[in-house]
Amino acid sequence: MPHMFLPKLLAAAVFLAAAATAASAHHGWSWAEADQIELTGTIRSISFAPPHPTLEVEAEDGLWRVELGNPNQTQRSGFVEGEAEVGDTIRALGNRSMDPDEKRMKAVRITVGDKTYDIYPDRIQSN
Repeated sequence: MPHMFLPKLLAAAVFLAAAATAASAHHGWSWAEADQIELTGTIRSISFAPPHPTLEVEAEDGLWRVELGNPNQTQRSGFVEGEAEVGDTIRALGNRSMDPDEKRMKAVRITVGDKTYDIYPDRIQSN
């Protein structure tokens, strides 16, 4: 009888391995510093493609990659195609990469003109 449980056990192991791989592939916040910074600059490119919409932003110290939430989360914030264009000034609040040589941030809030989009409202740190 114990051999009857082997297929179920094997299936469960495969499922757990796949779930762990998917979770580690989605990098989340582990690469970002805990403290938040504000970045102001000019949008050089916009992409709404999965896995995360991104903005390339020219700031005083160079070109930054600003990652937003997943497409559904970004859309729920109100930031959708047409809300910003290349050349617009943007202010982003978020967590920068722990690698000091990498100009990359995960934005929790962005402001374009007089419109603010809270991408991750529960992660916004108030001063």
